[in-house]
Amino acid sequence: MVTRAVVPPTGAALPAGAALPAGAALPAGAALPAGAALPAGAALPAGAALPAGAALPAGPSDIAVVFGTRPEIIKLAPVIRALGPRARMIWTGQHYDANLAELHFSGVGMAMPVEQLSGVGGTERGEQVVAVLSGLMANLNAHRPRAVVVQGDTNTTNASAQAAYYLGIPVVHVEAGLRSWDRAMPEEINRMIVGVVADLHCCATEGNAEHLRAAGVADDAIVITGNPIVEAIVAMLPGCDDQERLLAAYGVEDGRFVLATIHRPENVDHPRQLATILSSLGDLPWPVVLPLHPRTARRIAEFDLEALAQRLRITPPIDHRSFLGLAARARVLVSDSGGVQEEVTVVKKPLVVVRRSTERPEAVAAGFARMAEASEIVEAVSAMATTVVVDRLKPLPCPFGDGHAGERIAAAAAMLADRPTDSSLRQPTPRPQAAVAVGPVGPVGPVGS
Repeated sequence: MVTRAVVPPTGAALPAGAALPAGAALPAGAALPAGAALPAGAALPAGAALPAGAALPAGPSDIAVVFGTRPEIIKLAPVIRALGPRARMIWTGQHYDANLAELHFSGVGMAMPVEQLSGVGGTERGEQVVAVLSGLMANLNAHRPRAVVVQGDTNTTNASAQAAYYLGIPVVHVEAGLRSWDRAMPEEINRMIVGVVADLHCCATEGNAEHLRAAGVADDAIVITGNPIVEAIVAMLPGCDDQERLLAAYGVEDGRFVLATIHRPENVDHPRQLATILSSLGDLPWPVVLPLHPRTARRIAEFDLEALAQRLRITPPIDHRSFLGLAARARVLVSDSGGVQEEVTVVKKPLVVVRRSTERPEAVAAGFARMAEASEIVEAVSAMATTVVVDRLKPLPCPFGDGHAGERIAAAAAMLADRPTDSSLRQPTPRPQAAVAVGPVGPVGPVGS
């Protein structure tokens, strides 16, 4: 006898005892009755709430999500929401400006985590890794979670993954498998270390997964989820009226300014390099809005480059929502940020990447981004800011996912956390059933402003 699973229409309730089939999506507005289970691969829509006992069966706050920088806040917010009461947030304070951190937490609708490490921010890289490693090991050992989730390639990511590994706690790496093949980048070393110790690798693209397979990571430990930055941007992008207010506040016109961010050590820690970047930005034919990273601000003062900076519209750091609103109206962006390479593929804007290498070749291959040396900024901006390029990007899909990565990552992390483990033996990580149901992640289409 074949039992037909019941899938409720939009707005309907799932009847008591009915089953939502594996891989199915719970429609917006549909309700799970108390005690019902969200099966492997089923997708919970954004904004939906699970009733008591409905899903993620283990106890509350048993999956630690460790982060310490602005990009980690933004990208892990969808995962934290999808984990619900199981998420236990731990803030390392790698980005040590309290005002900046609070600004970005409030921007994603979250309060600052109660659990915070001390002595991490404002120190050199090695000291940061040691401080996070020792502080987090003490924290996790005192209040042991069932899994630890880390994201990206920061010093926090590196040290947190090691801390969990040494304590025998399963590690979930979000945004796994990125490679620039540039060992001069501190982030590349961080990515490689986490790739060795993680139990579950959540990759944004098939290319990322191939990097891990080539390094010997078992296919059972890899899941292609997409990148949660996609849904984070869709949720945070201001509407047309708010975008107009941002243009007025910054004194710029729609499509007639450049939005820039510069903060990487390779660009700001060397006087000649930073001077070339500031001079090139000042030579562009449009006003340049430059929200100033604290590191960049210190270097401009240290290297006596204020005269070059005065040619630009320097602003204090801005929240992510406002940045996205400006990005959606800029003619072109100039940045050395990895995250901005992803963001432009959602807001459909051209980008000049001021770096030697990139771990996100998908943005370049799709036509959203172009690599450039500091001395090539003016030429590259001129090429990317043409009407032909700007119009061509508008209908292109985003190569980093379909806007449901947070749900997939949370489901996979929960299944890893719930499996029986022997802390004295680290076994190969079985592929979570949620990952099997996901399959290849299709691109997300254009996002309206």
